Amino acid sequence: MKKIRVIIAGFGNVGRGVMASIANNPDMELAGIASRSPERVKKELGETVPVVALADVEKWSKTLSPDVVILCGGSKSDLPQQGPELCRYVNTVDSFDNHSRIPEYFKAMDEAAQKGGNVAVISTGWDPGIFSLERVLGNSFIPGARAYGFYGMGPAGGLSMGHSDALRTIKGVKDARQFTHAIPGAVEKVRKGENPALTAGDMHSREWFVVLEEGADPAEVTKAIVEMPGYFEPYDTTVNFISQEELDANYKGFPHDGIVITAGTTGTGEKHPALAEYRCVWGSNPEATANVLVAHARAAARMAQEGRKGAFTILDIPASYFSTLSREELLKNWM
Repeated sequence: MKKIRVIIAGFGNVGRGVMASIANNPDMELAGIASRSPERVKKELGETVPVVALADVEKWSKTLSPDVVILCGGSKSDLPQQGPELCRYVNTVDSFDNHSRIPEYFKAMDEAAQKGGNVAVISTGWDPGIFSLERVLGNSFIPGARAYGFYGMGPAGGLSMGHSDALRTIKGVKDARQFTHAIPGAVEKVRKGENPALTAGDMHSREWFVVLEEGADPAEVTKAIVEMPGYFEPYDTTVNFISQEELDANYKGFPHDGIVITAGTTGTGEKHPALAEYRCVWGSNPEATANVLVAHARAAARMAQEGRKGAFTILDIPASYFSTLSREELLKNWM
């Protein structure tokens, strides 16, 4: 069996998760790592895998011959620039997660991938990604009902990687974690089938734990956080300034969870209540995202073999393309 050759672009928490996931998928092999800091990655990994400079894509796309490149950069600054540049040369998969900007990002990626004759699967992970699909299915199977996504269902909330990454781009922020909390009253309204028109701020609150750079003004940092469009602006927010030692000791790991709920009615005349829920609980958010990215890398490679090109999302890909199993196995054991 010819293995799918994967390059990891960006080697942080998600990149490390992708590396572990590739090792668990027998139809894949790690072809290399592309980084803006190749010396750092070489120091961490030694000579175990080829490490190249991310900017040299025109060169390494030929020498390493990847079937697909998984982009593990952040959505705020990295992917909008890296995505269109890379998919002109290689098939790509990414987890761009700024929901409000997905249409424009899709357009940029589609134009670049079409020009290069490549496949670019965008905005995959568990939300956007799995939850995007569940929202569409819920709305389709319960006509007229809204589909809602809630995150951070437990008391501790859920740690968001993308939002934490966005926090760390703010001047004066040395390190940070952002937790999302679902608002219980909103969840109950949805489950009761009230189909409420909820804004983002009605559904969730945000809580930050921030380590300041020396000399940074807490008031200025707080203002920059709460006014960041596309991330924090609409929400009730709590900002906690703590030391690096406190952050490292008390906020280890990357737990997260969420649920998609669709509630409404079926039938005519006498209407009957209908409720569909889908929940994910992840002990490691980056490893969960990595596993979803790797499954989409398999799909991207298969689509490229078929001669497809342009940008795609999870909504455009048959579920069987994600699986290592044959059609016969899927029909026999999973239907």
